[in-house]
Amino acid sequence: MMNLRNLLLACALGGAVATGAVIPAAAQVYGGVYVQTAPPAPMYETVPVAPGPGYYWVPGYWTWNGYRYVWRHGYYAYPPYSGALWRPGHWAHGPYGWYWKPGHWARPY
Repeated sequence: MMNLRNLLLACALGGAVATGAVIPAAAQVYGGVYVQTAPPAPMYETVPVAPGPGYYWVPGYWTWNGYRYVWRHGYYAYPPYSGALWRPGHWAHGPYGWYWKPGHWARPY
């Protein structure tokens, strides 16, 4: 399975180089990926009506699929415990490029 994946990746990269396509570089790191290009500006979504009381809107965000940024739409979630607050994820810039810091539920301070 891994050999097939490597073969497909090599073919895709070879085709991109042959056609002169520009592919943003990404470096694999422990726990995530560093991307050399900054993420696009956030998309603004219309927030639909909540499915019920107590639900919280988790906003959409850009994710890296290995080749480009892809928008993940927001969704409603029910907090895992009373008083939980959603801390949104965000892209941060580090010494090796951009990396994703995922959102999570947290207790209020």
